Amino acid sequence: MRRGSSGNTMIRRSYPHQSFVVRCAIASRILLLVLILLWRNLVSSYDTSSPLNPECLSSNSESHQEGNVLLPRLGSAVEDSVVWDGVYFVRIAQCGYEYEQSYAFLPLLPVLMSILSRTIFAPLVPLIGFRAVLSLAGYAVNNVAFVFAAVYLYRLSVLILDNTQVALTASVLFCFNPASIFYSSIYTESLYSLSSLGGLYHLISGATNISVLWFALSACARSNGVLNAGYFCIQTMHRVYDVVFLQKRTCSAVQVIVVGVLRCFCTFAPFIAFQAYGYLNLCLGLPLDEMRPWCKAKIPLLYNYIQGRYWYVLLKNFSKHFQ
Repeated sequence: MRRGSSGNTMIRRSYPHQSFVVRCAIASRILLLVLILLWRNLVSSYDTSSPLNPECLSSNSESHQEGNVLLPRLGSAVEDSVVWDGVYFVRIAQCGYEYEQSYAFLPLLPVLMSILSRTIFAPLVPLIGFRAVLSLAGYAVNNVAFVFAAVYLYRLSVLILDNTQVALTASVLFCFNPASIFYSSIYTESLYSLSSLGGLYHLISGATNISVLWFALSACARSNGVLNAGYFCIQTMHRVYDVVFLQKRTCSAVQVIVVGVLRCFCTFAPFIAFQAYGYLNLCLGLPLDEMRPWCKAKIPLLYNYIQGRYWYVLLKNFSKHFQ
């Protein structure tokens, strides 16, 4: 062990199976890709939303009309592979947040897709088109994130279980789990798993400030990332008990509580900022009679309203509150 700059005890362990976990994660992604291509050729897609691609509402956004591309069939095949929520993420990366329901999808994945498609993948745009490149960027981000998530799961399991064989088994099962398709599609599962597992690993290993960054990223990927603030609540309670009852330094408890609250706030901040962004775009400046119901609520929480209005996934009391 060594002492970190933040005063926490940094835990060092050996990870003898880490390279094997990486190989398993990569192999599982390749196997999944083969299965996807096989089934798409054998069975027609149930979801037909991928061809829907109207022009962006904003003239400053990238239009879907990109002129002639050298490999239109390949571009169309890539675009047709984007279904379900992936259609929203690609649209947001291309055009921004245009419609109320699009605010159900947090910005981390679309931002990464947009950056990647305009930098590393930019040379592919003349070949297959911008929208197809955005789709490829989404696949690349999620599959790479999955590999790192598997590594973090292995490392975290070693720290918690203190058993490298059990940690290896857990990581391999994660690589080949039945829901693995979502980790390779244009969904947020991979990024959320990476940021949450990375945050937990650094929290337990003693790098608390790094864990704050990871947990904040988790709240940029999915709304339930805010629940990761609970780890800082538990950590703060343990530290308050330690300084008050074991070290007999009651005054230090205030400092511990303040630091814990700040870390929780940093975890919440991205989600709160995104809700404020939605309020500014959809509510601010409108007459009261033109405002959406959620704009006039005591706490104008856009995310809850969208989930209840368009996806019907909230409890009844939430729905009634925003009607």
